[in-house]
Amino acid sequence: MWDERYSAEEYAYSKEPNQFLAENYRAIPKGRVLSLAEGEGRNAVFLAEQGYSVTAVDGSAVGLKKAEKLAGEHGVEVEWVHADLAEYAIGDNAWDGIVSIFCPLPSALRSRLYKAAVAGLKPGGVFLLEAYTPEQLLHDTGGGKSADAMTTKASLLADLDGLRFIHLEELERNVVEGVYHTGLGAVVQAIAVKAA
Repeated sequence: MWDERYSAEEYAYSKEPNQFLAENYRAIPKGRVLSLAEGEGRNAVFLAEQGYSVTAVDGSAVGLKKAEKLAGEHGVEVEWVHADLAEYAIGDNAWDGIVSIFCPLPSALRSRLYKAAVAGLKPGGVFLLEAYTPEQLLHDTGGGKSADAMTTKASLLADLDGLRFIHLEELERNVVEGVYHTGLGAVVQAIAVKAA
């Protein structure tokens, strides 16, 4: 599905970074950042422009090819990794930041991945997320049709156990990110820190 979605010439979710990330990236300590389900590169390229050393993982080779092109247009270097998140090894105490922006995964896999992310952060490292909540199904403005692939405050509190939340909110906001995320969206936003 993702290779097909990314095969169009236009960028499915635009070339601009996610708004929540763009407004809050300074919460992430300068250093190494891992971007999960990066897609066509918009968030990784933005972070690289801010001086972070970025590794971006996605399961779509087509998306990552467009991501490389976008990085070239912006004159930045990003490490692109073509991998299934079900099999990708995040590592331990390896990252200053981990970013998950609209990463629709089945709940069992998401839980496993986010627990690995907690272990993967260095002390003082930050996990930053925006995701659709199941209420998004009422809006039909993006995010697919599976409530199980959507996220809630409660699931984040469980999956990111061990981190201290400095921001955790469910809200409705206007999401305008390319043709697949356009209109009022029900989202959850989180910024959480690993104890130093």
